[in-house]
Amino acid sequence: MSEQGFIGQMKNGLWHNNQGLVALLGLCPLLAVTSTATNGLGLGLATMATLIITNLIVSASRHWLRSEIRIPMFVLIIACVVTVIELLMSAHLHQLYLALGIFLPLIVTNCAIIGRAEAFASKQPIRQAVIDGFSMGLGFLAVLVVLGCMRELIGYGTLFRGAESLFGTAAAGLTITVFDDYHGFLIAILPPGAFVGLALLIAIKNKLDNMSRQTRRTRSSTVVLQEKAADAC
Repeated sequence: MSEQGFIGQMKNGLWHNNQGLVALLGLCPLLAVTSTATNGLGLGLATMATLIITNLIVSASRHWLRSEIRIPMFVLIIACVVTVIELLMSAHLHQLYLALGIFLPLIVTNCAIIGRAEAFASKQPIRQAVIDGFSMGLGFLAVLVVLGCMRELIGYGTLFRGAESLFGTAAAGLTITVFDDYHGFLIAILPPGAFVGLALLIAIKNKLDNMSRQTRRTRSSTVVLQEKAADAC
Protein backbone atom coordinates (compact mmCIF):
# COMPACT_ATOMS: atom_id res chain seq x y z
CA MET A 1 0.00 0.00 0.00
CA SER A 2 1.26 3.47 -0.88
CA GLU A 3 1.80 6.11 1.79
CA GLN A 4 -0.99 8.14 0.19
CA GLY A 5 -3.36 5.18 0.52
CA PHE A 6 -2.45 4.75 4.19
CA ILE A 7 -2.97 8.44 4.92
CA GLY A 8 -6.28 8.34 3.04
CA GLN A 9 -7.52 5.42 5.15
CA MET A 10 -6.47 7.18 8.36
CA LYS A 11 -8.23 10.41 7.35
CA ASN A 12 -11.33 8.41 6.43
CA GLY A 13 -11.50 6.71 9.82
CA LEU A 14 -10.56 9.72 11.91
CA TRP A 15 -12.55 12.39 10.10
CA HIS A 16 -14.38 11.87 6.80
CA ASN A 17 -16.19 8.66 7.83
CA ASN A 18 -15.87 8.83 11.60
CA GLN A 19 -18.21 6.19 12.99
CA GLY A 20 -19.42 8.40 15.81
CA LEU A 21 -19.73 11.79 14.10
CA VAL A 22 -20.54 10.90 10.48
CA ALA A 23 -21.87 7.34 10.27
CA LEU A 24 -23.56 7.80 13.68
CA LEU A 25 -23.01 4.14 14.59
CA GLY A 26 -22.43 2.76 18.06
CA LEU A 27 -24.23 5.68 19.69
CA CYS A 28 -25.68 3.64 22.55
CA PRO A 29 -22.33 2.91 24.30
CA LEU A 30 -20.91 6.23 23.11
CA LEU A 31 -23.61 8.18 24.93
CA ALA A 32 -23.91 5.87 27.92
CA VAL A 33 -20.33 5.44 29.18
CA THR A 34 -18.79 8.84 28.47
CA SER A 35 -19.62 10.38 31.84
CA THR A 36 -15.83 10.37 32.42
CA ALA A 37 -12.84 10.41 30.09
CA THR A 38 -11.47 7.22 31.68
CA ASN A 39 -14.61 5.24 30.88
CA GLY A 40 -14.58 6.57 27.32
CA LEU A 41 -10.93 5.65 26.89
CA GLY A 42 -11.46 2.15 28.27
CA LEU A 43 -14.43 1.38 26.03
CA GLY A 44 -12.69 3.03 23.07
CA LEU A 45 -9.62 0.82 23.45
CA ALA A 46 -11.82 -2.29 23.74
CA THR A 47 -13.78 -1.29 20.63
CA MET A 48 -10.62 -0.52 18.65
CA ALA A 49 -9.08 -3.88 19.61
CA THR A 50 -12.29 -5.61 18.52
CA LEU A 51 -12.30 -3.80 15.17
CA ILE A 52 -8.66 -4.63 14.44
CA ILE A 53 -8.86 -8.32 15.38
CA THR A 54 -12.26 -8.82 13.72
CA ASN A 55 -11.14 -7.18 10.47
CA LEU A 56 -7.99 -9.30 10.47
CA ILE A 57 -9.90 -12.58 10.94
CA VAL A 58 -12.63 -11.67 8.44
CA SER A 59 -10.09 -10.63 5.80
CA ALA A 60 -7.97 -13.75 6.34
CA SER A 61 -11.00 -16.05 6.02
CA ARG A 62 -12.89 -14.16 3.30
CA HIS A 63 -12.14 -16.76 0.60
CA TRP A 64 -13.60 -19.58 2.72
CA LEU A 65 -16.79 -17.90 3.91
CA ARG A 66 -19.79 -18.57 1.68
CA SER A 67 -21.93 -15.53 0.97
CA GLU A 68 -25.05 -17.20 2.42
CA ILE A 69 -23.55 -17.46 5.92
CA ARG A 70 -21.17 -14.53 6.01
CA ILE A 71 -23.28 -12.29 8.31
CA PRO A 72 -23.85 -14.99 10.99
CA MET A 73 -20.14 -15.84 10.79
CA PHE A 74 -19.18 -12.18 11.22
CA VAL A 75 -21.38 -11.98 14.33
CA LEU A 76 -19.83 -15.19 15.68
CA ILE A 77 -16.30 -13.88 15.10
CA ILE A 78 -17.12 -10.56 16.78
CA ALA A 79 -18.76 -12.34 19.73
CA CYS A 80 -15.69 -14.54 20.26
CA VAL A 81 -13.32 -11.55 20.14
CA VAL A 82 -15.47 -9.49 22.52
CA THR A 83 -15.75 -12.42 24.95
CA VAL A 84 -11.96 -12.74 25.11
CA ILE A 85 -11.56 -8.98 25.67
CA GLU A 86 -14.30 -9.01 28.32
CA LEU A 87 -12.65 -11.88 30.23
CA LEU A 88 -9.25 -10.16 30.09
CA MET A 89 -10.73 -6.90 31.38
CA SER A 90 -12.59 -8.74 34.14
CA ALA A 91 -9.34 -10.38 35.23
CA HIS A 92 -6.95 -7.42 34.97
CA LEU A 93 -9.09 -4.24 34.94
CA HIS A 94 -11.96 -5.29 37.15
CA GLN A 95 -12.97 -1.81 38.32
CA LEU A 96 -13.21 -0.57 34.74
CA TYR A 97 -15.02 -3.77 33.79
CA LEU A 98 -17.64 -3.01 36.46
CA ALA A 99 -17.90 0.63 35.40
CA LEU A 100 -18.55 -0.26 31.76
CA GLY A 101 -21.08 -2.90 32.77
CA ILE A 102 -23.39 -4.23 30.07
CA PHE A 103 -21.93 -1.91 27.43
CA LEU A 104 -18.76 -3.99 27.19
CA PRO A 105 -20.47 -7.20 25.94
CA LEU A 106 -22.80 -5.02 23.85
CA ILE A 107 -19.80 -4.25 21.62
CA VAL A 108 -20.97 -7.40 19.82
CA THR A 109 -24.01 -5.49 18.55
CA ASN A 110 -22.07 -2.37 17.57
CA CYS A 111 -23.10 -1.72 13.96
CA ALA A 112 -19.76 -0.04 13.23
CA ILE A 113 -17.90 -3.33 13.72
CA ILE A 114 -20.12 -5.58 11.65
CA GLY A 115 -20.46 -2.78 9.10
CA ARG A 116 -16.70 -2.56 8.55
CA ALA A 117 -16.46 -6.36 8.41
CA GLU A 118 -19.11 -6.51 5.69
CA ALA A 119 -18.29 -3.36 3.72
CA PHE A 120 -14.48 -3.47 3.85
CA ALA A 121 -12.67 -6.36 5.56
CA SER A 122 -14.54 -9.08 3.64
CA LYS A 123 -13.36 -7.57 0.36
CA GLN A 124 -9.79 -6.42 1.12
CA PRO A 125 -6.38 -7.97 1.89
CA ILE A 126 -5.32 -8.34 5.51
CA ARG A 127 -3.09 -5.25 5.64
CA GLN A 128 -5.75 -2.85 4.40
CA ALA A 129 -8.35 -4.49 6.65
CA VAL A 130 -6.16 -4.09 9.75
CA ILE A 131 -5.41 -0.44 8.93
CA ASP A 132 -9.13 0.18 8.40
CA GLY A 133 -9.92 -1.39 11.77
CA PHE A 134 -7.24 0.71 13.43
CA SER A 135 -8.33 3.99 11.82
CA MET A 136 -12.04 3.44 12.43
CA GLY A 137 -11.37 2.34 16.00
CA LEU A 138 -9.10 5.31 16.63
CA GLY A 139 -11.74 7.70 15.31
CA PHE A 140 -14.39 6.15 17.54
CA LEU A 141 -12.02 6.23 20.52
CA ALA A 142 -11.27 9.91 19.90
CA VAL A 143 -14.97 10.79 20.01
CA LEU A 144 -15.44 8.78 23.22
CA VAL A 145 -12.52 10.50 24.94
CA VAL A 146 -13.37 14.03 23.77
CA LEU A 147 -17.02 13.64 24.75
CA GLY A 148 -15.98 12.08 28.05
CA CYS A 149 -13.62 14.99 28.76
CA MET A 150 -16.34 17.53 27.98
CA ARG A 151 -18.94 15.88 30.21
CA GLU A 152 -16.53 15.17 33.06
CA LEU A 153 -15.13 18.69 33.01
CA ILE A 154 -18.59 20.25 33.19
CA GLY A 155 -20.06 17.62 35.50
CA TYR A 156 -17.22 17.11 37.97
CA GLY A 157 -14.64 19.80 37.22
CA THR A 158 -11.97 17.12 36.67
CA LEU A 159 -10.27 15.18 33.89
CA PHE A 160 -9.51 11.43 33.94
CA ARG A 161 -11.37 10.82 37.14
CA GLY A 162 -10.81 7.22 38.27
CA ALA A 163 -7.75 6.73 36.05
CA GLU A 164 -6.53 4.00 38.41
CA SER A 165 -9.30 1.71 37.15
CA LEU A 166 -7.60 1.67 33.74
CA PHE A 167 -3.91 2.21 34.50
CA GLY A 168 -3.62 0.69 37.98
CA THR A 169 -3.22 2.14 41.46
CA ALA A 170 -0.05 4.00 40.44
CA ALA A 171 -2.22 6.19 38.18
CA ALA A 172 -4.37 7.51 41.03
CA GLY A 173 -2.52 10.81 40.81
CA LEU A 174 -3.32 11.27 37.12
CA THR A 175 -6.71 12.81 37.88
CA ILE A 176 -6.58 16.51 37.03
CA THR A 177 -8.67 18.86 39.13
CA VAL A 178 -9.47 21.79 36.83
CA PHE A 179 -11.94 23.62 39.08
CA ASP A 180 -11.38 23.64 42.84
CA ASP A 181 -14.45 23.66 45.12
CA TYR A 182 -16.63 22.89 42.10
CA HIS A 183 -20.02 21.44 42.96
CA GLY A 184 -20.65 20.09 39.48
CA PHE A 185 -23.36 20.44 36.87
CA LEU A 186 -25.49 17.31 37.12
CA ILE A 187 -27.08 17.41 33.67
CA ALA A 188 -23.66 17.02 32.02
CA ILE A 189 -23.24 13.48 33.37
CA LEU A 190 -26.85 12.48 32.73
CA PRO A 191 -28.18 11.21 29.35
CA PRO A 192 -29.33 14.69 28.18
CA GLY A 193 -25.79 15.95 28.64
CA ALA A 194 -24.49 13.16 26.38
CA PHE A 195 -26.90 14.11 23.58
CA VAL A 196 -26.08 17.81 23.88
CA GLY A 197 -22.34 17.10 23.93
CA LEU A 198 -22.47 14.84 20.87
CA ALA A 199 -24.62 17.37 18.99
CA LEU A 200 -22.04 20.05 19.76
CA LEU A 201 -19.19 17.87 18.45
CA ILE A 202 -21.13 17.11 15.24
CA ALA A 203 -21.89 20.81 14.77
CA ILE A 204 -18.21 21.73 15.21
CA LYS A 205 -17.14 19.06 12.69
CA ASN A 206 -19.72 20.21 10.14
CA LYS A 207 -18.61 23.82 10.61
CA LEU A 208 -14.96 22.90 10.04
CA ASP A 209 -15.91 20.87 6.94
CA ASN A 210 -17.88 23.82 5.52
CA MET A 211 -14.96 26.17 6.16
CA SER A 212 -12.60 23.73 4.45
CA ARG A 213 -14.87 23.44 1.38
CA GLN A 214 -15.21 27.20 1.19
CA THR A 215 -11.43 27.60 1.33
CA ARG A 216 -10.95 25.06 -1.48
CA ARG A 217 -13.56 26.81 -3.64
CA THR A 218 -11.86 30.17 -3.05
CA ARG A 219 -8.47 28.75 -3.97
CA SER A 220 -9.91 27.08 -7.06
CA SER A 221 -11.53 30.35 -8.19
CA THR A 222 -8.25 32.19 -7.61
CA VAL A 223 -6.34 29.67 -9.73
CA VAL A 224 -8.89 29.98 -12.56
CA LEU A 225 -8.66 33.78 -12.51
CA GLN A 226 -4.87 33.62 -12.54
CA GLU A 227 -4.92 31.24 -15.50
CA LYS A 228 -7.31 33.51 -17.40
CA ALA A 229 -5.11 36.52 -16.65
CA ALA A 230 -2.05 34.65 -17.87
CA ASP A 231 -3.85 33.67 -21.11
CA ALA A 232 -4.92 37.28 -21.68
CA CYS A 233 -1.34 38.41 -21.39
